[in-house]
Order: sequence, then C-alpha cells, then structure tokens
Amino acid sequence: MSALPLSGVRVIDLTRILSGPFCSMILGDLGAEVVKIEAPGGDHVRGQGHKIDGLSWYFAGFNRNKQSLELDLRKPEGVAVLERLLARADILTENFRPGVLAKMGLTEARLNEINPDLIVVSVNGYGSTGPYADRPAFDFIAQAMSGYMATNGTPDTGPLRTAPPITDLVAGLYAALGAVAALRGRENGGPAQRVEASMMMSMMSMMAYLSSNALATGRDPVPTGNDHPIASPYGLFRASDGDIAVAPSTEVIVQRFMKEIGLSHLLDEPRFVNNAMRVQNRAELNALINAAVAGGTQAEWIARLNKAGVPSGRVQSLTEALADPQVAAQEMVLDVPHPGHGTVKMTGFPIKFSQTPLRVRHTVPDLGEHGREVLRAAGYDEAEIDALIANGIMGAGDPAG
Repeated sequence: MSALPLSGVRVIDLTRILSGPFCSMILGDLGAEVVKIEAPGGDHVRGQGHKIDGLSWYFAGFNRNKQSLELDLRKPEGVAVLERLLARADILTENFRPGVLAKMGLTEARLNEINPDLIVVSVNGYGSTGPYADRPAFDFIAQAMSGYMATNGTPDTGPLRTAPPITDLVAGLYAALGAVAALRGRENGGPAQRVEASMMMSMMSMMAYLSSNALATGRDPVPTGNDHPIASPYGLFRASDGDIAVAPSTEVIVQRFMKEIGLSHLLDEPRFVNNAMRVQNRAELNALINAAVAGGTQAEWIARLNKAGVPSGRVQSLTEALADPQVAAQEMVLDVPHPGHGTVKMTGFPIKFSQTPLRVRHTVPDLGEHGREVLRAAGYDEAEIDALIANGIMGAGDPAG
C-alpha cells in the first residue's frame, strides 16, 4: 500500500482533553507519527465517558494513531527529554493557555534553538493576544461568546448550546489544516512558523450568512429554531408518522417541493410569491405545508421528494444514524481490535483518499505504552531509560491505562 499523505512527519503532541487531541488525531490519521506526551496519571479524558474493559471509548475516539509517553514536564529532566524529542520533530502541538510553554522554558527563541524547522501548532480559547488571552476556556463558554449560542433555539427557548463540543472540534480542524499548510510552506522554502487556532474565533468564522447579515445591517439574527432565518419554506414538517426535514434552498427547488405536495398554486399568491414574502408569512405557509404532508408517511415523502431533487430526510436518533446503511457504506463506524480491551467501536474517517485510504495503524495507546520505543528512537539507551523511570521522570507503561 502506498504511503499516507503525512507519512514521515513527526509530531510531538502535548495536547489534552479534546480540541488539541482532535487536531493531532487528524494528523495521525493522515499518516504522521504522533507521540502523545501525557502528564503523570494521563490525559483526564482517560477517566471520562463510558468504559469497557477499563478503556474509555471517549478517549479512544480521539487518540487513535498515536503513541503514548508518560513524562513529568514539571521537572527539568522531563523538559530535557521533551527537548531531545523536539530536536527531531516536524510539528509540536499544544493547547495550553498562552504563555505556559514559555514558563516551561520553551520560549519561541528556545524552540528555534532546539529545532529551527519546528512548526508549533497552538489551540487555545481566545487567541494569544487581546484582553481575553489569559482566560480559561471551555466549549460552552466559547459557544456563548462567539455569538453562536444566541442564534440557536427560538425566542421561546432562549439561547441553546449545540450538544457536540463544536468549538473544540472546529478549532481542532483549523489547527490541523494550519499544520498541513505550514508544512507545505516549509517544503516550498518558507520559514517554519507558529500556527494558532482558537475556539472562539474558529466558531465565529463558521457563522456564514448570519455574520454577513449582521455586519451589513447592524442587527442581530432572530433565533428561528429549525426554520431557516433567510429562506422559506425550510425546516421540519409533520408527516403522518413523524417529522421530515426538507431544505428547498433555491427558487427552483421550492417550486419542485410545492409541486410534489400539491401546493404549487400558492406560489402565485402575493403572500408567497417570492422568498421575502414567504419568510414574512412563514407561519401561515408552514401550516399549509403541514396539512398537505400529513397525508403521507415519512418514507413516502422522503422517497418522492428526493426523486424530485428536493433534499429531504428523517430526523434520526444518534444510534439510528450510526446504524444507517449509508454510514455503513462509507465505513464511518469502525470495529478496532485492541489487545486487552476487546473490540472498540469508533467513528471512521470522513476524508476519503482514492489511492491511500486512511486506516487505524495504531489502536488507542495505553498510558505510557510506547515510552521505551519512543526514547530508543530518539537515541536513548536502556540504562538512560531505566534511570528516567526510576527517578519518576517517565512512566513505565500502564497496561490498564
């Protein structure tokens, strides 16, 4: 099998919890050699979520394709080991608060001295400059402060968070993209540089037309729940056995939709003649559509509408979505054998490569599992490794991790 896109790239990963580990997992999935350096006791996520055979499936879902080294970076001997690893690395990923690396002695100047070709990828809450740079960050707070939460829900519910930790994930994605771009720039003769992605700013970049309209008008969008803020008809409609989601995003598709449900004549009426009027009279139009689709089942309408080119689907529970035949066809649920922990189920790879398909090369690592292997590759001999373990600088590897 051909090499994966990032084969040969070495990543030293100091991240923990979610945003940073998601970034480094993406790099590992793409073929990079990722060494996850964990503090004594390991990443906190190892103890969170549902466990089977002692393994957190939450942790497993974000830390595949990595090796684990347990290292005490509060001690200068631990930092010395880290520096030796960084000397042969391409990328350092971290998601400490801004300034923490410098307090460890790893200033920009020191990192450049260790390895002038090192790309430093930082994921944080608000960015490394500005009045909020030193604030602690969490997904819930970033959702609130980015304007994102205020656009969710309805006027009755008030602001609502999104269930997945979306700001962590978007920041992790941007950080991984930035890392790959910085690698490409370095290959083209440019400098090795620092890449930063913050949760709040990453989420703001995803606000799309909501930001555009707010910037143009100076007005906040009104939360519209499942209705589209600038398009109608659009949303959930009630068939005889439950809701269907319908997204007629253009005038042509609106016409197809209204024809299929027998209401095309309404588009000639002044109150529904164009999108602006339909948005203004949304409640009235939705009531008429609901009355029309109530005569058919979800399956009937979804088949009929999709055949007509109208995007539609059923609101599935998460377990239903994970068992969906399309998800199976896309191999988006993986059964990964893990020695000592049985088979671990996790989500698959959303990026598809035609010639170098992504795969799980390394199951989720036990805490410190690869310590000796990593240090041997960095030039340590067995006596040096034994001394680091004996002095509490490095973990010996915990099969129950």
